[in-house]
Amino acid sequence: MTTPKIAIAPSIDEYFEEVVTDALRSRRIEATQAASQYLVGLLVSYAHPDEEAGSALERPLTFQLQDALEATGAERFRRLRALGDGVLYALGFFGDHIEVRGVDRGYVVSVGTTAYQSAASMIAWPVRPAASDAPDVLGELAAKFERFARVLSDVAEGSMAKGARDDGSVVRLYERWLRTGSGRLAEELGARGLVPNRGAGGVN
Repeated sequence: MTTPKIAIAPSIDEYFEEVVTDALRSRRIEATQAASQYLVGLLVSYAHPDEEAGSALERPLTFQLQDALEATGAERFRRLRALGDGVLYALGFFGDHIEVRGVDRGYVVSVGTTAYQSAASMIAWPVRPAASDAPDVLGELAAKFERFARVLSDVAEGSMAKGARDDGSVVRLYERWLRTGSGRLAEELGARGLVPNRGAGGVN
């Protein structure tokens, strides 16, 4: 008797690699392969969060940045990179909530940018090799922080849309559209026969 073959679903790494590539292409953002892979790794780490990832934004950003900058050696680098990662992920997936709470998005971006810039400056090169041999990934993340946050926002919206299979999840999709005005979410709602309307009528 022949054992039936089971189709194996793509790994989570492959899934995020595909959606990040699509989001970068859609937004026409140029990114090195190293930076693209860093974003994929970041998404994978938050899909299976460890204790540090889960607590990345529990304390005020100002205090976290100050503590990271006052640390020394490897601990300083670790804290700065973790802060940059946490802020980038939070802006991508929960940026609308952050703004609703009255937190200035520009300030949050500046904290993440500073964290990555400071971490990048700690990587010493006795003789700086060609960029193609050793890409400055953290420097690139700092320089394109806002744009990469938008990429992660696209990934978040795509994940929400893909998982919207019942009335409650569709309502959450609509609520996010209300906060962001996202064209992507408007299209997803339209594909479900709903026409989002910011007027008093709500969804038609």
